[in-house]
Amino acid sequence: MSSEEISLPLLIIVGVILIAQSMFLFLDARKRGHNYWLWGIIGLIQAPMPTLFYLIFVRKIWQKKD
Repeated sequence: MSSEEISLPLLIIVGVILIAQSMFLFLDARKRGHNYWLWGIIGLIQAPMPTLFYLIFVRKIWQKKD
């Protein structure tokens, strides 16, 4: 896929998704005392895997209830 095949609206949508994800990870990690700069930068790389890893392994949203 060459750069001529990628449309401008698609690039804008992908950019907005990555910025929004990065901001969420940065702000939530800072609020919870985790390494927020790392999560903010990782959130800029790809979507949605950094958010899923953060929610599962850092925030532990699926904890076993005793």
